[in-house]
Amino acid sequence: MDTKAMYKLSYGLFVCIAVRGDKKNGCITNTAIQVASDPNRISIAINKANYTHDMVKETGLCSISVLSTEATFDIFKHFGFQSGRDVDKFGTNFPADSYSMAENGIPYITTGTNAYFSLKVEKEVDLGSHTLFICEPTAMEVLSNAPSCTYQYYQDNIKPKPHPVGTTPKGETIWKCLICGYEYVGEDMPDDFICPICKHGKDDFEKIVRQCLNVQLAKEE
Repeated sequence: MDTKAMYKLSYGLFVCIAVRGDKKNGCITNTAIQVASDPNRISIAINKANYTHDMVKETGLCSISVLSTEATFDIFKHFGFQSGRDVDKFGTNFPADSYSMAENGIPYITTGTNAYFSLKVEKEVDLGSHTLFICEPTAMEVLSNAPSCTYQYYQDNIKPKPHPVGTTPKGETIWKCLICGYEYVGEDMPDDFICPICKHGKDDFEKIVRQCLNVQLAKEE
């Protein structure tokens, strides 16, 4: 099978936020969709490796902030390229004027977004790597008229374009994550390898070989 066909599916991009005790945390997800209208229901699938997953599962509450085309790469990097187990994503390094608090006590992002939803989990479905949460919207609001950010728009217009692949005198084999750019060094990548940054598996890595030709260019820069 050509697994790159998966990239042809269209997705929006969102920040899913949960609160447990004094801890606020969020992660980037591309799996929030309306699955029913009467009653209105929204589903979100969250990778079990994400700290936010455990918080939503335990509390049964979360918010979804819809990212817009005005979002900068910083918000993707902040919520998607680091774990809430290691950092406080709502600490002093995240501006307080970039989010507000909903009535359910869970933050929603106000910068680079066009809407938010407060959600209450009704059902869970175990999907292996992810848990699918079926949720009732308890509040929602339009924040701006900017178009929603699709995954394709993020790849084409927000995500920084990679520099030419780096160089090593040994011409080492590199496996590069197509999602976040993380590089795994080694001739063979384990089949069960999970990207430590974006949590995607081996299927989302491409094998590249660094060229010795660029060594001099790197030195000249």
